[in-house]
Amino acid sequence: MGVTFNALRHRNYRIWAAAGFVSVIGTWMQVLGVNWFVLAETRSATSMGLAVLLQALPTLLLSVWGGALADRVPAKPLLITAQAAHAALAAGLAVVAVTGTGGLPAIYAISLVTGAVSAIEGPVMGRWCSTLVDRDSLGNALALGSLTNSAGRILGMSAGAVVVAAVGPAPLFAINAVSFVAVVAALFAVRERDLHAGEPAATDAASADGGIRAGFRYLLRQPVVLVALALSFVLGSLGRNYQVTMAAMSDGPLHGGAAGYGVLSTVFAVGTVLGALVAARRRELGYGLLVGAGLLASGLQIVAGLAPGTMSFAAVILPVAAAAVVIDTTVGARAQLDTDYVMRGRVLAALAVTGSVSVAVGAPLLGWLSEHVGPRPTLVLAGATTAVATAAAGVTLDRLRERRLRRRVTRVLAVPLVRHPARRVASAAARVSRPASAALARAVRPGSVAARTARRAAGAVPVTRPAPSRPSGRLPAKHECATCAPHRRRSRLTDTVRPDAHLADCPRAG
Repeated sequence: MGVTFNALRHRNYRIWAAAGFVSVIGTWMQVLGVNWFVLAETRSATSMGLAVLLQALPTLLLSVWGGALADRVPAKPLLITAQAAHAALAAGLAVVAVTGTGGLPAIYAISLVTGAVSAIEGPVMGRWCSTLVDRDSLGNALALGSLTNSAGRILGMSAGAVVVAAVGPAPLFAINAVSFVAVVAALFAVRERDLHAGEPAATDAASADGGIRAGFRYLLRQPVVLVALALSFVLGSLGRNYQVTMAAMSDGPLHGGAAGYGVLSTVFAVGTVLGALVAARRRELGYGLLVGAGLLASGLQIVAGLAPGTMSFAAVILPVAAAAVVIDTTVGARAQLDTDYVMRGRVLAALAVTGSVSVAVGAPLLGWLSEHVGPRPTLVLAGATTAVATAAAGVTLDRLRERRLRRRVTRVLAVPLVRHPARRVASAAARVSRPASAALARAVRPGSVAARTARRAAGAVPVTRPAPSRPSGRLPAKHECATCAPHRRRSRLTDTVRPDAHLADCPRAG
């Protein structure tokens, strides 16, 4: 499959990725349907935002419980129950949309329960998915998961927009309810014997059954993971709430209106796909990549605040979206690879809480700044803040990881400067042309003067050699030269060959 699709070598992951893609399409169709239904009923963007908040709020409260369950309860029965609950809730939305029973309160209640199910299911799903591949393929599996989510989002939102414009939101809810059947089928199709479960560390085995408090105690003993989570929070709150800043820029300085906002949203979605491909191409997702992507996204965010038009803003948004996916994938990979397996569910719960808090804090803050300070200063200020935070996190990570970056920079600075660049270029050219000259030498009789001249020109034999030494005695009659067939024949005929003369004539002795 190559580097990009390395995780697809595993049968279990192929089954799960296909089912996940179907489910993601249905999920984003439902998101679009809920937003449209609430907006059509109330004509209020605030009411639509309330429905989104009700789905995200349970993550702050219940994810830690879901993480504890993920580490203590078998995953498959819990996941099957969660998929059945999602399907029933989606069917309930379809009934409300068709009959009007319950109205907006029913939509809000179903959104809240859906968020609660997702909050408990998320850590369980993340921990179970990490067992579908081996440790070396986990980063690639997470990157392909990001690719699946991004592609499913684009397809689900595009198809959902066509359906809702033609017949309304009810079919979108029904499609989402059916999509969970694919996930349940994949859960039954996965082979238990092919799962890759990690081994618990001896130091953490005693606290594996301690529940939520044990998870917090464990995280406090993992400073590298804590720094990565803190950096993820800063970049997520100030650096990636682009649904707010893109709307503010399109409606304000860029004068793009709704059409411009649609173009920017599409470009951002394409950027997430490209970022997932970049992350999948990486053999290792390390902290250096995290810091580099954070600095790149921060610098481009400052440039975005200075962009004069919609197209230039979109050109900058594209790599920012790609860097955002690389950051999320790297943080998720390190949170699982650098922690104990028996604590993985609680660590993933902490990661989910971090993402939810960053959205809950960053979106209102950026909206308030855009309204009172202006969209352009908001982007510049947020980019500068995230750049400083990323640099500080990079220095801290380097100290915690035994100053690997400092040693690498020191080695680079310790390399002496090239005083004779022309000589270096000539030497490199000689090395490049040596194979052709060697082939020319083999084409001629090896013992001839022309062959020796060609070898000297190619650098295989030094032009100046020390004076030949005195004969060092006889060689064995059955002496075999390992590099030259003519010398093998010669050594069989005579046993008086001088070793120094033999080495001088051998085409590979130089």
